[in-house]
Amino acid sequence: MVFTPFPCTACGKCCRLVGNNEQTAFLDRGDGVCRHFDEATNLCGIYADRPLVCRVEDYYRTYFSEQTTWEDFVRINVEICRKLP
Repeated sequence: MVFTPFPCTACGKCCRLVGNNEQTAFLDRGDGVCRHFDEATNLCGIYADRPLVCRVEDYYRTYFSEQTTWEDFVRINVEICRKLP
């Protein structure tokens, strides 16, 4: 299955809030921010080896592909992204 890429803007909001989610809390460096997040660039320091929860397409395939379409999954997640502080 080929996906339209997730429209990530690399704003870094989700990486700054990993401590707020039980699925990403293991990445928390102690202040809610991902320990692999480079605040100067808003990029991931381990992008090629990032965990499944950070790989949107793979995460969708693993947990949601039988429950919803990719398009709906993207729409829902973009809405969530826009609401992040």
